[in-house]
Amino acid sequence: MALAKLDVVVLDCPDPRALAGFYAGVLGGTVEGDDEWADLKVPGGPALAFQRAPGFVPPRWPAPDHSQQFHLDLAVQDLDAAEEGVLELGAKPLDTDRSRTFRVYADPAGHPFCLCAC
Repeated sequence: MALAKLDVVVLDCPDPRALAGFYAGVLGGTVEGDDEWADLKVPGGPALAFQRAPGFVPPRWPAPDHSQQFHLDLAVQDLDAAEEGVLELGAKPLDTDRSRTFRVYADPAGHPFCLCAC
């Protein structure tokens, strides 16, 4: 029997509304909140939340001697089209090896995420 139910994944960042807007551009949904906390309500999916973290230091990828903290795997139908879209929204490529079924990017705050072919 579970003791709890996952409610939301929260990402620390310097600008919650801006990062929520980035993920709204990637995943759809609506952003609610302020400069300290923003929620992204995703249609038919789990919510994401973003909290302001003064002094935020983004994770490094790849860096075996430093934790990447966590990353999101985002399923996409067309890797090339999704890559174009996330780059237009402000993502930075970290590893876009075309021989695999996934590609790694950083969001505007530096959190790694993967686009994964489904």
